[in-house]
Amino acid sequence: MREKRQLVAGNWKMNGLLEDGRALARDLGRLARENPPPCELLVCPPATLLFVVGEILAGSGVALGAQDCHAAPKGAHTGDVSAPMLADLGCRYVILGHSERRSYHGESNEAVREKMVAAWEAGLAAILCVGEREEERASGRAFAVVKSQIQGSIAQSAAAPRLVLAYEPVWAIGTGLVPSMADISEMHAAIRPLLPSATRILYGGSVNPKNAAEILALSEVDGALVGGASLKAKDFMAIAGACR
Repeated sequence: MREKRQLVAGNWKMNGLLEDGRALARDLGRLARENPPPCELLVCPPATLLFVVGEILAGSGVALGAQDCHAAPKGAHTGDVSAPMLADLGCRYVILGHSERRSYHGESNEAVREKMVAAWEAGLAAILCVGEREEERASGRAFAVVKSQIQGSIAQSAAAPRLVLAYEPVWAIGTGLVPSMADISEMHAAIRPLLPSATRILYGGSVNPKNAAEILALSEVDGALVGGASLKAKDFMAIAGACR
C-alpha cells in the first residue's frame, strides 16, 4: 500500500444560498476541529459562496476549492471566473472536466487541458474528472473512454503535486449505483500508469457514509470526490473518518 494521504473532496455543485453556506461551513469547521480526520479535507462550494465559506473554514484544516475556472487569467469573458481570481479568494484546488461540464457545456478534452494549465499557472491544483457512460461500460469501452479523456485532458507539464484524478463513472453520479469494488480497483490500477508517479486517484459516484469504508479501504483508491453527501456535515465527516 502506498504511503499517500487520502483526500476527501466535497463538490457542492449548484447548491446553497448564503445562509446555507454559512451554516454548513460552520458545522464542518466545528466537526473538523473537534475530531480531525485521517485524511486531507476539501470543499468546493459554488462561486457565490467561496469567500464566506473560506473565511469560516480558515484555520479548521478544511481546504477550499472551486468547481471550474476559465482558461484565460482575465478579459472579456462575461460570467466566467479565472484561476487567479480563485487563488486570490484562498482556493487551493479547482475541479475540472466534470461530466456535467462536459455534457451540459460541451467542454472538450482540449478545453479542459487549457483550463488545467491556467489553474497550475495560478498556483492551484487541478482535480481532473474522468468517467464512462453506462452504455460505454456495457459495450466494454470503459477503459478506452477514460484513457482517451486522460490523454486528451492532461498537459505534458503535469506533475503529481498539482494534479489529482477523480474517476467518476457517469452512470454512478447521483444515482445511488456504485461499481463493484473489483471494478473500482481494476479501473484505478489500469489508469495509474497513465499518470505522473504518486498522483492521487479518487473515486466518485454516489459515495456515502454506508459505502465509504469499503471503497476507501481499497489500496488503489486515494480518496473520494463526494457530491450529495457533502451537503450534510455529519455525512461528509463520516466519509472522511472512514479513510485509511
